[in-house]
Amino acid sequence: MIRVQIAASGITRAGIESLLRGSPEIEVVTGGADVVIAEEEPPPALAESSAAVIVLSDDPQWSADALHAGVRAMLPRELTAAEMVAAIEAAAAGLVVLHPRDLEALLPSAQPVRAVEALSPREIEVLGMMAEGISNKEIAARMGISEHTVKFHVASIMGKLRAGTRTEAVMTGVRMGLILV
Repeated sequence: MIRVQIAASGITRAGIESLLRGSPEIEVVTGGADVVIAEEEPPPALAESSAAVIVLSDDPQWSADALHAGVRAMLPRELTAAEMVAAIEAAAAGLVVLHPRDLEALLPSAQPVRAVEALSPREIEVLGMMAEGISNKEIAARMGISEHTVKFHVASIMGKLRAGTRTEAVMTGVRMGLILV
């Protein structure tokens, strides 16, 4: 059972309580909570509590400051009951929960993955072995092809992914979801 305290105005409190009423794993309490749901900015007293804090805010710019202050979740006010329960469970488990809009505000310098030419299934196989740190000679032996053919595949992969090094090619492949490491 997750104990939840709602530190919000009357109307907001009533709305959150009604969202949580149908969840058997959540109990709304007035103190000693595992998770505290606050409007905009949590009360200063919550900073000293061990409860995970969820903040309902429509201001994505406030997210970075809140996370540095120890807030576990930044969520918009328009949530479904399922989203609220999932956020409470995640925060109680020590996870951080962010709305995609807040994530974009926190990572403005994130560069989108460049459009690249598609890799063939054989090139993806070679890229996976490159990610394992295997040499061209070993890749050739595993695949039953010549080392020259492996070099051709590596050069093609690097060209298609616009990578200057094998490491950069692997990192781009990981970011694009072509391989898992």
